[in-house]
Amino acid sequence: MPNCPECTSREKKKIEAKYIEDFPEEDRSRDALFKLFDEIDIPMKMDEKNRRHFICKRCGLYATREEISDIRFRLNQKERTRDDKHDDYLEWWSKSKKEKAEN
Repeated sequence: MPNCPECTSREKKKIEAKYIEDFPEEDRSRDALFKLFDEIDIPMKMDEKNRRHFICKRCGLYATREEISDIRFRLNQKERTRDDKHDDYLEWWSKSKKEKAEN
């Protein structure tokens, strides 16, 4: 059974915030944090009427495997920061007019 991507994402954020709060920066390791993430288990139940859909008993998410995959991808995507946008603009500005016209 797949894990609920939304509940898992919320739990990961809580665990990461607590980990950062509890451990000083020099004692932190990504491996230890990932071990804590591995302990998260929020399985979804298969819908009895429609075998292609899954239901999360915690948040009520009702989705197919493909939709769960799409949600997981969207939640794991890095958010664009102001610096990212600034870098994109600088890259665009430094291009020649000919290259800009092609895009």
